[in-house]
Amino acid sequence: MTQARRGPSRAKSWTGSRGLPKVSHGAGIYVYDTAGKRYLDASGGPAVYCLGHGHREVTAAVVRQLERIAHGYRYTFSSDPLEQLRELIVRACRGPQIASAGASNAANRLDAMVFVSGGSEAVESALKVALQYHSAQGEPGRRRFIARRRSWHGNTLGALGVSDFLDRRAPFEGALVEASFVSQVSMYRPPAGVAPEALAAYAAAELEAEILRVGRERVAGFIFEPVVGAAGGALPPPPGYAQRVREICSRHGVLLIADEVMCGSGRTGTWRALEQDGVVPDIMAVAKGLAGGYLPLGAAVYSHAIASVLEAADGGPLTGHTFSGHTAACAAGVAVQTIIERDRLLERIRTAGTEFQGALRTALKRYGAVGDVRGRGFLVGVELVADPATRAPFPAERALAETIGQCAFEDGLICYATGGNVDGIEGDTILLAPPYIATDAELGEIIERFAQAVGRGLAQSAAR
Repeated sequence: MTQARRGPSRAKSWTGSRGLPKVSHGAGIYVYDTAGKRYLDASGGPAVYCLGHGHREVTAAVVRQLERIAHGYRYTFSSDPLEQLRELIVRACRGPQIASAGASNAANRLDAMVFVSGGSEAVESALKVALQYHSAQGEPGRRRFIARRRSWHGNTLGALGVSDFLDRRAPFEGALVEASFVSQVSMYRPPAGVAPEALAAYAAAELEAEILRVGRERVAGFIFEPVVGAAGGALPPPPGYAQRVREICSRHGVLLIADEVMCGSGRTGTWRALEQDGVVPDIMAVAKGLAGGYLPLGAAVYSHAIASVLEAADGGPLTGHTFSGHTAACAAGVAVQTIIERDRLLERIRTAGTEFQGALRTALKRYGAVGDVRGRGFLVGVELVADPATRAPFPAERALAETIGQCAFEDGLICYATGGNVDGIEGDTILLAPPYIATDAELGEIIERFAQAVGRGLAQSAAR
């Protein structure tokens, strides 16, 4: 019996709790198991390992901190790593001086944050900051969040509530954050009758209609992934979409929440993915590339205007955990972000990412089943279709993306295969998210070996 695929889950046959190889060590963009097999990490795990594995500077920074103290509890102490990381994030968020609709630069500046241990906690904290803000503003009725179909925001109850995975939600219905959903925004799969160039206006109008349907006085925030990761297969927004959404949210008093857990921290070539769209959100969740997997770390970053309201009403944000601002984790984040800035890796991503995506598209032209190659920077998605003309997906029971991912893994290439991007069940996409340090030769090797895996996977899937 074939099970419906659950969004960004990987094929159970090689990523379940049994039968996995045991990891031994890593060096650069390679990972080794205890049997001595070497794997080329083409997806940075789940788009996490931005500096690869075994980076000596990062490891040394963590060790130095551990030798002093591992963790200073946030209600007792601040620390140099925490304050240094805060300054690095504020500077990275600043980018070009962009004034979003209805806000001055100073008020809109992203300079307040809560540190957490990962992406789900970062989204959860972002939601809580939004709710607390509205309560402090005298609008406690603003409790509804709006999200998009086929986006994934995390596994905690709040993050799950704004995620569109019905089978994952089912056991917890009745206890989830109240949310409603608007359509996925895909230039490859626009709604029937909507031209790609009209998609931004159409999708923005749908959001505004939902705000008005629910009642603007009840809507707390709109949460979206600027570049949809695992759930959509590296879907960038259509030109002008983010700016339209920013204007609508500002006009209706709805907070714009950017989930940049996967697409942020530089992965798309700018530290904030939304920077390339000329938009500043009110609240932003980051994680994955923040500390590059060297220690668990995430953050909910929010504007100066929101921080001022929270400080005046409650003395600050009413969210956080025992390990918020964990000293050694912050030291890892400082080391990772310092190296990214020092070595100008974001400039490298902007140039190499465009070349990588183009070369990948060329290498995959031989396969008619490759419908789309898309993304930004070092977040690239490949969508496979049964019919390129109609863009009809393969039947879910073929599990094509998972088969290709397994073929790649068996051959020593790690990629991120996902299913269900079309309707939650059908649809096959594969993410490639190489570490920022990948050389041109390594990027070429990824392309060559991935193209081979696609050929093998298509053949195996057809033979079933």
